[in-house]
Amino acid sequence: MAQRSLTAWFTLPGLRQPAPPTPAEAASFDALLPKLGYLSKAEVKRVREAYKFADEAHLGQKRATGEPYITHPIAVAGICAEWRLDAQALMAALMHDVVEDCGVSKAELIEKFDATTADLVDGLTKLDKLQFSTKEESQAESFRKMLLAMARDLRVILIKLADRLHNMRTMGAMAPHKARRIARETFDIYAPIAHRLGLNQTFRELEDLSFRYFHPWRYAALSKAVAKARGNRRDLVSRIEGEIRAAFAKASMRVAVQGREKTVYSIYKKMREKGLMSFAQVSDIFGFRILTEEPLQCYTALGVLHQLYKPQAGRFKDYIANQKDNGYQSLHTTLMGPLATPLEFQLRTEGMHQIAEQGVAAHWIYKSRGKQASALIAQQANARWLQSLIDIQDETRDANEFLEHVKIDLFPDSIYVFTPKSKIMALPKGATPVDFAYAIHSDVGDHCVAAQVNGEAVPLRAELKSGDIVEIVTAPGASPNPAWLSFVRTGRARSKIRHYLKDLEQEESRELGEKMLAQAMRVEGLALPSLELDDPAAPIWHELADWAGSTGTEQLLVDVGAGRKIAAIIAKKLARLMAEQGQRPDALALTLGRFTETPVDRASVTIDGSEGASVQLASCCRPIPGDEVRGYLGRGEGLVVHTCECAVGKRLFQRDSEHWIRVEWAEELTRGFEVGVSLLLTNGKGVLAQVAQAVAQAEADITHIAMGDEAPALEEVEMSLLISVRDRLHLADVLRVLRRTPAVQRVSRTRP
Repeated sequence: MAQRSLTAWFTLPGLRQPAPPTPAEAASFDALLPKLGYLSKAEVKRVREAYKFADEAHLGQKRATGEPYITHPIAVAGICAEWRLDAQALMAALMHDVVEDCGVSKAELIEKFDATTADLVDGLTKLDKLQFSTKEESQAESFRKMLLAMARDLRVILIKLADRLHNMRTMGAMAPHKARRIARETFDIYAPIAHRLGLNQTFRELEDLSFRYFHPWRYAALSKAVAKARGNRRDLVSRIEGEIRAAFAKASMRVAVQGREKTVYSIYKKMREKGLMSFAQVSDIFGFRILTEEPLQCYTALGVLHQLYKPQAGRFKDYIANQKDNGYQSLHTTLMGPLATPLEFQLRTEGMHQIAEQGVAAHWIYKSRGKQASALIAQQANARWLQSLIDIQDETRDANEFLEHVKIDLFPDSIYVFTPKSKIMALPKGATPVDFAYAIHSDVGDHCVAAQVNGEAVPLRAELKSGDIVEIVTAPGASPNPAWLSFVRTGRARSKIRHYLKDLEQEESRELGEKMLAQAMRVEGLALPSLELDDPAAPIWHELADWAGSTGTEQLLVDVGAGRKIAAIIAKKLARLMAEQGQRPDALALTLGRFTETPVDRASVTIDGSEGASVQLASCCRPIPGDEVRGYLGRGEGLVVHTCECAVGKRLFQRDSEHWIRVEWAEELTRGFEVGVSLLLTNGKGVLAQVAQAVAQAEADITHIAMGDEAPALEEVEMSLLISVRDRLHLADVLRVLRRTPAVQRVSRTRP
């Protein structure tokens, strides 16, 4: 490897450009043709056809600079050609604005070119529609992640970056306020994406151009200072160049030496970080890059430099052994040069340098150089996400198959969706419209009744995808459903739902407790005292709550309703407190109450289906309207309703009869009730469909089905169903229809 000259060492790496073409050349295919040498003749022909199509579509359109609009797509395709992107990517680059600006449809692109190229153009068009709001850093970060998550093909992001890079290079003719907005957007969104993908050259240029248009006065002052320093230090640079050349010649090492100057923005950032008030205080604006042939030679070259100049303590980093996540590899060291000038050195191989500057685009560059270079990149670029690209390349040499497998998904644990007002929301993968609703506001989640995604109605349990536009439909009387807890993914949604249900349970338990205590007081021949705070009976309630160990009257009633306190015992204590104040039981009421009292008759609760968490139907016997039922007031479990025939309920009654109360079914019911049904079936094709059809014929709904794991291999199978019915008569109709089904040998209600 021959040594390279340092004559142009002070040119900014990202901003050095060849002599600009003439206006006529810039608007013609001739400006792009010299860069297409790596493509076949057939591929160049296809790219030319795309140019002609774009040229006709943009005919008559002008840029802000006054140039024909086609000069922009040509320049974007030229940047992509420098990255050696394939013909389809170049075609998409040439046509990336035809859908948005010229009314061309995706179907037309598929018909004239191919589906892959049309998909690339469509992906670029969708990204163009995103409306950025970079006022908040969190929004900017979400947009960056969403761009990467939405771009299913890596080439979409690369073309988009090339598009933004050319727009930034030619933004001088734009109004200052627009330039500032675009510069901020570029700095917040596109420059970090370029950095994440390892496109360091593009990253540095985008950062520098953003700084130039966002802070024009600061940029101009620093640029002037850098140019002046460059001239003043030319003799020093020549001296360092000579010493480096001599040192490597003495060591008989063939290396390439490149000069490197910090960008204006990186100098500005260093001044801010270190609190420097003047450019004169910045000493390390120059650096050098040493390129070797093999990784081991990087360490040998490091030794040569450390013998030449004294290294600064703590300023050495080994990114070859410990490469960065985006595949970057280099040795970094800072040395004290002549006149105590700090000099930064980067040492890397040619392959590492290509990855460092071009990132993921290095794949296409290496592909055009043959198998030897591909082996080199496989050896050197073994970072986690970049290694996956190389592994795929090693498995297949077909470019189309490679690109089919390379799907960019850098943030697999998150999705990014929009509100109808284009605000982006970050949610975990698998999130649902309910998660989205609670992410907006707890009131939206609590009153959510339906959702629309991209204008279409979807179930509340549907999984959202990145890019979805989600709209929540609310209703004032709606409330959270306990079933939501089975599918929500965010901790916020889960905690809000539980909090609401807990509050609801408290209120229901309070109402139940008040009702039960009133019934128990009637047994004592007394009416329940008023619960109003300003009532004379208020001190009695406070004393009663203290005696019962509750924090207040409300909590006492909740405890009674939830089964943590026994209503009869609380009623007896309350009766004694009232007697101390001169209130005596009514003789007739006392006689009637005690005459009719049995353990189960102390209170009465009516079930209509609208009860909440404080009243539950036992899962062992699953009572339905028409069953004779009774309620068990468990300790802290609320009221659990069993059928009188339930074996579990009978055992509980024998052991703890004091905790049972009378329960009745209401005349008007608000919903269906689940009941278990067991079936013995003759196994065969379509047997499940027969059962489902029979249940539907009886106007019932199946809510759950269970079969044994060995069912497919057996001649006879047992099936368990949960069916929603209105009452016992409705269940009888369902069982009668099922018995008439040919595949059903036996059917019965499940009992504990």
